[in-house]
Amino acid sequence: MANEGIPTAKLRAWWAHRQWLDGGRHRGASAAEVLTATGWARSVGGAGPYLGLFARAGLRRAEVDAALAALEVQELPAARGCTYLLPAADFALGLAAGAGVPEAEIAAAVRHLGVTRDEIEQLCLRISELLSPTEPLAPAQLRAEAGPAVRPLGEAGRRRGVSTTLPLALGLLQARGLVRRVPVDGRLDRQRYGYLRWDRPVHGEAAELARRYFSWAAPASVRHFRWFSGFTAATAKAALAPLHLVPLPGTDLLLPPELVEEFWEFTVPEQPEYSLVAAVDGLHLLHRDLPRLLDGPDAARPVPGSRTGRSFGGEADPSTHLVVDRGRIVGLWEYDPEQRELVHRLFVPMDGALRSAIDAVEAFVREDLGDARGFGLDSPNSRAPRIAALRSADA
Repeated sequence: MANEGIPTAKLRAWWAHRQWLDGGRHRGASAAEVLTATGWARSVGGAGPYLGLFARAGLRRAEVDAALAALEVQELPAARGCTYLLPAADFALGLAAGAGVPEAEIAAAVRHLGVTRDEIEQLCLRISELLSPTEPLAPAQLRAEAGPAVRPLGEAGRRRGVSTTLPLALGLLQARGLVRRVPVDGRLDRQRYGYLRWDRPVHGEAAELARRYFSWAAPASVRHFRWFSGFTAATAKAALAPLHLVPLPGTDLLLPPELVEEFWEFTVPEQPEYSLVAAVDGLHLLHRDLPRLLDGPDAARPVPGSRTGRSFGGEADPSTHLVVDRGRIVGLWEYDPEQRELVHRLFVPMDGALRSAIDAVEAFVREDLGDARGFGLDSPNSRAPRIAALRSADA
């Protein structure tokens, strides 16, 4: 990220401000309001959405789960076909943004696995007959009840990560808004899912996605937007043209015209504004440009628990959760479920405000979540080397 003449501290603090990570000013907002204003929350079977909504609006797990049950928010395949937590107002746009991915997966299966388009469409019809709008069916139940309509794809399919035709059909139905995947216990940080019949419109233009993105992430570059959207250079150029984005002098960053005056008038808060967020939080992941949030000495720090000497600033994504202050990463953290405590490594001295922020998140995880998994397959055992490294540095 080229940056000449604009203080890095201003850019970071502005990003944090736009992400509602600015001292708890938005306590009481609903989950849908947070996601509308700050962007879709990446959902990978971990605690990320809960941590992000708690950091921004103080929302407890029960409140988020209630919003999920009421369809005010929903996990859906969206940009790049990845699963995000979206507000209801963005369901149609999110589905449209991810619609090309299952089509590409089916095309690959036709080329490499002997699958036909007709058998996938027939399987889609069979799944639609089996599913209820109120009682979810797990994948194993669907396989059993669909019978021979689900075909094993053998060793070739396993090598490509598709053991049967079922996930191909389910992906297509989700992208069409005809099926939705729901957590069977109503929690976002689990990996037990069922499927329900649905009927949701799917529509949205590339320019609409670009407008949403720059309202959440600006200033951002074309490269940042292409990472989020998965668009080609040509599609991104066409999507951005109607926005008339304004370049920031000396940078490759762009702002919507309606934010330019506010950006230049914005000043960096004098006092720290600490937040503890997930590794996949939008503050990082909307741009996926980790060095912009790190001071030089912090970028050179070793990755906790790494045996290969990797430095933190050389990573595409952080391997641990983050402590941030006005947009700067000032520490790393994990939760130890065995000891029921939050373990951290700080890049700045501890003070009262930071202690309070840490204690609040530790209590939230302990009381509401029980653990703070980074992703679905994360476990206390796999996390143990990182926790040990953080604990030793903190001792």
